[in-house]
Amino acid sequence: MDKINVRGLWFENLTLSETLSALLDRLESGRQTVLFTPNAEIVQACVDDPALYPVVGSADMLIPDGIGVVKAAKILGTPLKEKVPGVVVGEKLAEALAARPAYRLFLLGGKPGVALTAAEKLTEKYPGLQIAGTHDGYFKKEGEENEAVLESIRQSKADVLYVCLGAPAQEKWIYANREFLPDVKILAGLGGSVDIYAGTAKRAPKIFITLGLEWFYRLLREPKRIGRMMNLPKFYFGTWIYKLSGRKEQ
Repeated sequence: MDKINVRGLWFENLTLSETLSALLDRLESGRQTVLFTPNAEIVQACVDDPALYPVVGSADMLIPDGIGVVKAAKILGTPLKEKVPGVVVGEKLAEALAARPAYRLFLLGGKPGVALTAAEKLTEKYPGLQIAGTHDGYFKKEGEENEAVLESIRQSKADVLYVCLGAPAQEKWIYANREFLPDVKILAGLGGSVDIYAGTAKRAPKIFITLGLEWFYRLLREPKRIGRMMNLPKFYFGTWIYKLSGRKEQ
């Protein structure tokens, strides 16, 4: 598969349907695959803290979750085919798994009860989907609590694991624990997707998504995100400076 370097991270140059096909191929082959879905904010976090590069870059597949990453790739002269939202990939994969009942899905993340509600809503929407188990995201990520969560996932015999702990916490958790889950074939870091599936949060209206203004809708809903949102213009203008400076890709 072709990969495109955007500010030091190598993204798959795939459409949504191609991404789903690649994941299903890897699932059926039995190869463990880690999927991360960085947006501009996460790429900028790597730029600001280079220690994050080996963590985020450790994924077998990186897909561009935000329009900012797609715009940056175009600025750099190496365009990506399209934005591939992680929340949509997660839902499409769940739909595909419903037609493949031999595979089991585990949902990890959200406040207590949210992952369970998400599982119920997904199975209502996609009959045949096998839920291996659920667990909230409120546990210590080291020590006995973490080991108990890992054991729960192992005992569930899950083939696919959605880790929805928010970035970069979910990437760090998968990076640290994937080797302890050898039988899980796909580990996907999907941010707030579990809340979307549960109905406790909503995606932006279609017009915002079409115009690439999903970030603006989130800001309108949560004004306290203004500090985090400042990373978006920082990333955009930083990419122009990066290009014009003639620096080499990492």
